[in-house]
Parts: sequence; C-alpha cells; structure tokens
Amino acid sequence: MPSTVILEPRNDCPEMQDALQARIHDQLWLLARQWQMGEFKGDDAGSPAAAQLIARSAPISRFLPGPLSTDPTLAAEHAQNYSPLRVPLETLVEREPIRRPGQNNLRLAAETGQHFLRILVAQKRGTHRPLFRTAFPLRRPSAAERLTLDDDTLHFLDVVGQRAVDGLQLYGKLLEARRGSGLAALFNQAPLNEIPEADRSEVLQAMTMWLAWVEALFSESGQNAAWLRDRFEYSFSVSGQTVAGETVLRAPEYLEGHLDWYSFVVHPTAKLGAIGQVPSSTFCFLPTPVTFRGMPAPRLWEFEDARVNFGRVEANPQDLARLLLVEFGLVYGNDWFVIPIELDAGSLCRIGALVVANTFGERMLISSSTEVDGPDPSWRMFALSLDQAANGEPGANATAKSQDLFFLPPALGMSLEGPTLEEVLLLRDEMANMAWAVERIVESPSNHPLDRFEAYQQMQRRRESAAAAEPEAMPNGELIYRLGTTVPDYWVPLLPVQVGSALRLKRGSLPRLGTGEVEGRLKPQGLILDPGHDLVLPDEEVPREGAQVTRSYQYARWVDGSMHLWVGRRKGVGRGEGSSGLRFDTIEGP
Repeated sequence: MPSTVILEPRNDCPEMQDALQARIHDQLWLLARQWQMGEFKGDDAGSPAAAQLIARSAPISRFLPGPLSTDPTLAAEHAQNYSPLRVPLETLVEREPIRRPGQNNLRLAAETGQHFLRILVAQKRGTHRPLFRTAFPLRRPSAAERLTLDDDTLHFLDVVGQRAVDGLQLYGKLLEARRGSGLAALFNQAPLNEIPEADRSEVLQAMTMWLAWVEALFSESGQNAAWLRDRFEYSFSVSGQTVAGETVLRAPEYLEGHLDWYSFVVHPTAKLGAIGQVPSSTFCFLPTPVTFRGMPAPRLWEFEDARVNFGRVEANPQDLARLLLVEFGLVYGNDWFVIPIELDAGSLCRIGALVVANTFGERMLISSSTEVDGPDPSWRMFALSLDQAANGEPGANATAKSQDLFFLPPALGMSLEGPTLEEVLLLRDEMANMAWAVERIVESPSNHPLDRFEAYQQMQRRRESAAAAEPEAMPNGELIYRLGTTVPDYWVPLLPVQVGSALRLKRGSLPRLGTGEVEGRLKPQGLILDPGHDLVLPDEEVPREGAQVTRSYQYARWVDGSMHLWVGRRKGVGRGEGSSGLRFDTIEGP
C-alpha cells in the first residue's frame, strides 16, 4: 500500500527567530524533490508579458418595437433611429403613455396644476391664480360618480375639488394653442382675458416653462408597440452595422425587466436599415491573472482564503463535472489571464486578432475558438444564438456562423421600482373547468394602487345599505333555485375557444346572476387585460402554476446623467391554481 510521508520541520533552538525563518539547509534535496514532482519539465513555458488586441466595434443604430416582419422593406420602414448613449434600452422598450385620453389621473392633474401656480408665483404674477382655478378647475364628483369611486379617491376629491388647477386639462389646452395660433391666443378667451397687458409676457413665460417641465417629467411614448398583449411580454429588434454588413438582433421574449446579451438572438436575413462605418481599434495591455476565492496562493508561506476550500470537495469517480471544477481550481487556476476592453454601451464588437508576447519574447497569434474547434463548438461563452424563426431561410446558418460577435447591450445596472400600480393573476380553476384573470390591484383615479377585493367589499356594503330600505320578499319554507352564483367583478373569465386547429383562451364576461342587473357584466378596469379590445391568449400562457403580470413606475439614471421615469410591465410565476366559487343550477334553503 502507498505510504504517506509528512515533512515536519523541527528546531532545537530555544529562540523562535530561527524557526520562523524556515531555513532549508539541504538545497540539493529540495532540487531533487522539484525534479521528482516534474517542476523542471517546462510545460507551461513563458508567462504572458504583453498583449495586443485588434477589435472592430460599432453601436446599434436602429430599433423596431414589436414582432419582426418577414418583409425587409416593411421592417426598415417601421424601424426608428436609436442612440444607445441617450436612453437605456429597457426604457425605450417598456415606456407607455401615462397621460391617456379618457383616463382619470386626478393626483397627477392636481400636482402638475399646483406646480404651474408655483411657477406663476415665481414670475411674481401670483395674483392671477384664481383666474386659472376658474378656467381649469379640478371638479368634484357628481352623485352618480360617488357610487362608483373608491373611498381614497372620494377623500382626495373632497379636499382638492374646486380648489386646485386641473393640470392635465391645462396641458391639453396649452398644447392645442401651441399647435395652432400660439399661446398668446388664450388671452382672448375668458377668463384669461382679464389679465392686464403688462402682465401677459410673464404669464406667457410661465406657461412656456411649465410646458417644458411637464413634457420632460415622464419618458413615455404614444403607444406601447413593443408589448405583446396576447403573450404578456415585450418583443423588439435592434440592428447595427458590422464588418459583414448589417446585423439584426431580436429579443423575442423580454418579460423579466432586465436585458442582457442572452436576451437576444441573431436574425441573419432581416434588415432594419442600419448604416455607418465600423472603425478598427488597437489595444495594448498587460495581461492580468485571473483571481478567485479558494485558488492556491502563489507564495510559499501565504495563508489562503478558507471561505472556499477546493480540497474538501467530495466527488464520486463518476462525478466528472465536480472533478473538473476541482482540477481547474487547484491545477489550472493560474493559467488564465484577463485582457480588459472598454466598449461603449450598445456596441457590437468583433475581435480581429489577438497577439500575446511571453517572457521569452515569443509572439503568438491566438485564434478564435470557432477556428480551432470548428463552426459548431461544443462549448461557447457570450456567443449569440441563431434565431429559430430564421431556420430554413437561404444562407441563414452560414451568415450566423460567420458573425462571431459580442454584444454589450445598453442595459441598466440598477433602477428604482415604485409600488405596484396593477397586478393580474392568471390561474386555472379546475372546479369551474375554466381559466381566470384576477385583477388583484389596479390604478385608482387618484393614481394609487387600489385593492380590488377591498373595493368590491365596499361596493357590496353600499348595495346592501341601499337595499335595506326595500327588503326582498322571500318565500317561507321553500327552496330557492339559482341559475348561477355571482363571481366578484375583478374575476375576468378566460373561455376556451377553437381558433383553427389550436385552442385559445378568450376574455369573456359574465352577468351578475341574481342581482337583477341586465347590463352589469364583469369588465376589466386595468390596462393589462386591454379593455375595449378582444383578448385571445394561447393556452400555454396560463400554465398550472399560473402567471403574474404587474405594472409599476421605474426610475433610473443613464450614463450621460439623464434621469428617466416611466411605467413598465413585468411577468413572473403565479401562485398556482385557484377557485372562483362559480356554480350553476344550485338549490339554496330558505
């Protein structure tokens, strides 16, 4: 059996100085041990001393929201110019209109209106504030509207109603006047015509300053074209000019709120109209050794990091992955070097050549892994995959394999996310044999998250109090037949329909059975379920574990120091199956 030899230094000197010096008297013995361990074979040769890198990089310059059209001409017409250094890609993709026609944004209207009055005071024309309150009032709700609004919105309107300026109404009026005959034309209308001629220049300047502030407040677009409402996710494409021509990258399923290189695939035959030159840059570096926790220390008496101990990793003889990890950490950990390259965000980079000089003065050309292992290597890192939608197109595979590109997306590192404005749960209901879209949270008219369950309970209490004055005559001792039970109004049914040969889930509605309401049907109140349009979902969008879709404000600062505030959507795993309590043909006791 093999024996283990343990070398333990001993020192008979009572002083600790000689022991701490760790002297080796037998240098020949140490050289023999080095020869025995194979340290004189020189397999590693010289260490890298210098590196020269030639790279060609260019930024992406075109952006196409939504699905990628198969017609290159049509895709190029709908694409728009994009500068990665001006706006993050997440902001450009996710942003949607915040000031929507017909939607109540009461708190936004009140706050923007109050800011206009502050600007008016700063221009020393605060005496004209009552005129603007009269011309653009934030009105109080009517008696019929009070029955439909939540308590928070009612309290808000009771405080600011007829006291604050409706900023959204003022913005629409000023925008209309600016597009027409100019802002000065508003002084010809009552009650602003009461402003004296001497004060109109300062008031006009306050209007101009306020308009610029309102338009820079949010990062929003006219329509959310990148959002796929039947998939509850984003889809978009970007393109840039490379040495091999225009390269189109497509993000077919963006739903988690953070972009990275693996979110994109290469569509080799599409065109978005990107033009430009691809400059070549040469970088000279000193290669830096790779360091990681637990790697062997290069010095003899240096203490190693004990937080990661590769020597205590337990592995079976068949556990090759774990054995390779240990071998890399203990044997080949000092064979890897890092060569840093600075690229602008949104760059498509291709390495032209890498020349490394070692300590012996030898210069070696390092080839790409695709040249060594072939066009289909078994291992790749940071390599963009081919778009599966482009399989079968002429020249698709050859074009994709010749790219060998690295994409640094103009993505955000960190951002702030506000409270959830809207939340929809997609779930299966096995007892009712159907699927549901449950609106748990929607944005209230006062721009606050509104819990639909609490609002439903408040509405039920109001109806019960209103019906208490006229009690329903109930038969004594008789059974009551119900055609169907009532489902809360925030449970929106998804009914199975056959579309061609595929099964789809279509958003439907249910009457309020037993309430006597003929037109009282369940309709979504939020924006995720896209009210006003037909919504047909693929069956796989509502899995057994369900899905959760949310809307919330996002705030971030970009590389140029600019600040961006927008509303984005996220999709994640749901909470499993649920039950709505829907039943048909039921008998109830008296």
